[in-house]
Amino acid sequence: VALKKMPLCKRSRKELLVSEIQIMKENRHPNIVNYIDSYLVDEDLWLVMEYVDGGTLTSVLIRVFIEESMIAAISRE
Repeated sequence: VALKKMPLCKRSRKELLVSEIQIMKENRHPNIVNYIDSYLVDEDLWLVMEYVDGGTLTSVLIRVFIEESMIAAISRE
């Protein structure tokens, strides 16, 4: 698993975060990183997600140039 620690004090719209968690709970698919659980620890929200080797999508996009056609294929999947 992977843990994502999110400080709630920096979030202005906490209800948006709750909505996102609800959507992640209801939608499971083999082509997306699936939500497992979440915990409130002090002022932080800890999300438990499936572990994906290779880092975050953002870190991959910073290091690798992806052509538009490839982005379309990934988005479609």
